[in-house]
Amino acid sequence: MNASTATHDAVCIIPARGGSKRVPGKNIRMLAGKPLIAHSIAAALESGCFTRVIVSTDDEKIADVARQHGAETPFVRSAELSDDHAGTVEVVADAIRRAGAADADFVCCLYPTAPLVRPGDIRDALDHFAKSGAQSLICTAEFDYPPLRALKLLGDGRVAFNWPENALRRSQDLPQLVHDAGAFYLFRTKPFLSGQATIGNDTIAWPMDRLRVVDIDTEEDFRFAETLVRFHSQNVPPQDVGDD
Repeated sequence: MNASTATHDAVCIIPARGGSKRVPGKNIRMLAGKPLIAHSIAAALESGCFTRVIVSTDDEKIADVARQHGAETPFVRSAELSDDHAGTVEVVADAIRRAGAADADFVCCLYPTAPLVRPGDIRDALDHFAKSGAQSLICTAEFDYPPLRALKLLGDGRVAFNWPENALRRSQDLPQLVHDAGAFYLFRTKPFLSGQATIGNDTIAWPMDRLRVVDIDTEEDFRFAETLVRFHSQNVPPQDVGDD
């Protein structure tokens, strides 16, 4: 995709450092026949939304894989922004500035660990966001269980309701809560760089199908992602799965 054919004046930043401790090398580990990050790169490129797809990384192996699959790696991320304490906002802002992309209307932060995001998800979300007037967009998913009825561990094998006032309330009477799907975010670039466009400040939600949401932080997560990819590759409609 290039500037003359992109549907929006938008850039995509994929943050992918090389220091994963719980799943070593996860960003370029093979998943369904190609490196994990390649799934995100392909979704961004095939969406047709972006003038540039940029990978921010401190790791040359990741950079090589990113370039092989069509992304740009115009700089090496600094060590200061590659440790366990570096935040996504700082990393994306750094990438925009160093890549010379500050004049773009929109920026997408797409995680390399979101292999189930489809080009159409990005395209539809960006179209909706561009028309919304909001400062930011976050992909969301429903909780599997009402979080307001969560139990806390007391340390002696016992549990108690974290919010006792909700113990007897029906699930349908509780506020509807969602969580970050860990897929992608959209921002208006100038407000984002000035610190105004943050998640939670004039943010709209983009609901994701729960069967397309996976957060890869452990080996178990990776195996679950492989299972979901196989599931979707068979084109099995979600409504056909265990409703009885």
